[in-house]
Amino acid sequence: MPNSQDQGRAALYAGLGAYGLWGFLPLYFHLLGTLGVGTGEIIAHRTLWSVFWALGLVWLSRQGGEVRRVLTEPRTMGLLALSTLAVLLNWVIYVLAVNAGKVIEASLGYYINPLLNMAVGALFFRDRMPLTGKIAIGLAVIGVAVQTLALGHLPIISLTLAISFCLYGVIRKQVRADAQTGLFIECLYLTLPGLIYVLVLQSTGAGHALEGPGVLLLLMAAGPATVVPLALFAWSARRLSLTAMGFLQFIAPTIQFCIGLALGEAFTPLRALSFAFIWAGVAVFAWGAWRASHQISAVA
Repeated sequence: MPNSQDQGRAALYAGLGAYGLWGFLPLYFHLLGTLGVGTGEIIAHRTLWSVFWALGLVWLSRQGGEVRRVLTEPRTMGLLALSTLAVLLNWVIYVLAVNAGKVIEASLGYYINPLLNMAVGALFFRDRMPLTGKIAIGLAVIGVAVQTLALGHLPIISLTLAISFCLYGVIRKQVRADAQTGLFIECLYLTLPGLIYVLVLQSTGAGHALEGPGVLLLLMAAGPATVVPLALFAWSARRLSLTAMGFLQFIAPTIQFCIGLALGEAFTPLRALSFAFIWAGVAVFAWGAWRASHQISAVA
């Protein structure tokens, strides 16, 4: 039996792996985009191949019985239908952003997301918001305002990504099902539309799946690219403290931000100022989480 220190280290590596894979995901979508694969086709293949990996995850975690239970509960299936729409919106906007050369703007959305989660928790779930949380959210609001000035319009991509993923989390909090089961049902909802879209593209000559084994393998890789990081996240989240997960969740947008810079996206001084406010909010958020965890440890 592994000791708790070994398990903690393994959970940390799993969390790093999850957020690292999410962080480098823009490179995968960018590669498909350079091959001429459009957003709709990428999403269709993502939904089509993810269901097989999600089913494998259900089988490994021995949750077949839970899947059968969920399939017989109309309310749970209805909530999962709503969460499916939320995550689908998130996927579509994210891939559109990457293919449009707006990875930096997309990364902003995932910096904002945990701060938005905290605000929603305080407003709708009566979670207590500490002073550091209020300061962090205030800095984020200023950052979004400055980003609006820099872009000349509201950062729609950033806000849509943050809001859709926050909505997804809120809905999933109401679902009586484990992460693996919920993901499988969500993929199941999307499989048939994804398959139909792929078949239509191929029948009209607009699809790329049959251009060669390399392209097909890349499209099929959308399955593990979606499911594997989620599996790593679910495993680590059960074993790491909320504080540790709070720090780790900023790895992905930081990697995405660096990728956007490496791809040559515009980063004006005004945009830099907006990110300075966002990063300050993130730092306050992380410091508040760290201080809260130490206060709990001291009481214990």
